[in-house]
Amino acid sequence: MLTQRQVVDYALQRRALLAGVRSGRVGDHEVCDASPYLLRAAKFHGRPDDRACPMCRRTPLTLVSWVYGDELKHVSGSARTPDELARMAGLFGEFTVYDVEVCRTCHWNHLVLSYVLGTGEPQPTRPRRTAGQ
Repeated sequence: MLTQRQVVDYALQRRALLAGVRSGRVGDHEVCDASPYLLRAAKFHGRPDDRACPMCRRTPLTLVSWVYGDELKHVSGSARTPDELARMAGLFGEFTVYDVEVCRTCHWNHLVLSYVLGTGEPQPTRPRRTAGQ
């Protein structure tokens, strides 16, 4: 069981953005701009969502979880599956997860949720080795 802390829901921001698109204040090209990296992450690390894309209304959305944190070192800034998140939550003291919804057809993408996972205890630091050791 993952214990999410410091949860931020971006549903109001999403609703306002979609209202802007529907009214013509925001162009489709401004919101359907997922990068190739994000689309690839959705294909290999994403999980299907039950909601249809709000732009094209044809394709179900895919949720991608991105992780960031100082303790993660080279893993920071990468997409992770729910199983990997559960495993990481037991290993690291604290890291932030950003859930992004992506449409792989029209390239809509939007930040849905952010939260903090981890044990809540800082990882013990190991002394650095130098060339002479």
